[in-house]
Amino acid sequence: MAVQEKKEAVAVLGAGSWGTALAMVLADNSHEVRLWSHNEDQVKEINENHTNKKYLPGVDLPERIVGYGSLNDGLIGIETVILAVPTKAIREVLGKIRAVLREPITIAHVSKGIEPDSLLRITEMIKEEMPVELLKDVVVLSGPSHAEEVSLRHPTTVTVASENMAAAEKIQDLFINHNFRVYTNSDVIGVEIGGALKNIIALAAGITDGLGYGDNAKAALMTRGLAEIARLGTKMGANPLTFSGLAGIGDLIVTCTSVHSRNWRAGNLLGKGKTLDEVLDNMGMVVEGVRTTKAAYQLAQKYEVKMPITSALYDVLFNGKEAKDAVDVLMARGRTHEMEDLVNVLDERNFEN
Repeated sequence: MAVQEKKEAVAVLGAGSWGTALAMVLADNSHEVRLWSHNEDQVKEINENHTNKKYLPGVDLPERIVGYGSLNDGLIGIETVILAVPTKAIREVLGKIRAVLREPITIAHVSKGIEPDSLLRITEMIKEEMPVELLKDVVVLSGPSHAEEVSLRHPTTVTVASENMAAAEKIQDLFINHNFRVYTNSDVIGVEIGGALKNIIALAAGITDGLGYGDNAKAALMTRGLAEIARLGTKMGANPLTFSGLAGIGDLIVTCTSVHSRNWRAGNLLGKGKTLDEVLDNMGMVVEGVRTTKAAYQLAQKYEVKMPITSALYDVLFNGKEAKDAVDVLMARGRTHEMEDLVNVLDERNFEN
């Protein structure tokens, strides 16, 4: 598939595995890519060795990718920013952008999380932090995509969503090529909720694997986990069909079943008896599902939505409950119809419309 003819300079903020992999896609499409990192040693490695060994070992980076340690220099003349930092760092980085930006930009974020306590999605955080005069549009990119495989140019498909479809299509044009297929979607809420909450279910799937419970348990967990995601997302205003797509079931499958998934790996260690602190020290990278579990637990209370898997995981992460005991509680729940809760939410949505 041909990429767009017009090339431009794009800033990717965050030189972790996902930000670097996406920078490679942009470079493959002949764009000028400025990859920003707050770590000067990492910037030096990118520019001199064309590698990022900590996050993508064994991968050679295209020379079109130039590392920047100065955010001011990296944003000069930029119209599009790819925001690829962990959820907990987003407000800090947006503050730095705001301080040096002179012209309005489009921000496409690729993070998957919800802010605890405020319960804001990332697009909402961006709109809250960025002055209207400096922000053209906000786009979210999500879907089943491990950075390790994208960096090897394995076939990958994602979706981009925005309230402004022209902005979504622009990001689609920047990224799409014969290895990296991009669909568009107008359901920002659904894409963000699906991308964030699948990390919770991946943690839980890792726990069941760590406990040695096998494929039956994991299949059930993923299926009922998707029902939880759809219940909450639909209650928040998402299109329920989004959860049957790339940002829903697609991302859920890849994150719950792959050793590349840091959330699955973290859950697996919890299932094997490690404490949360030990797990986070062992991972060495952000495990978004931990913070998102707290946020989703709070959202379930706010919207009065049943989320038993999320509640059980919350008890494991924050209340010291043993993982096996949490699974036993889930299995001992009272009888219910498989479609009951989702049908009730859909009925409410139809009534409101």
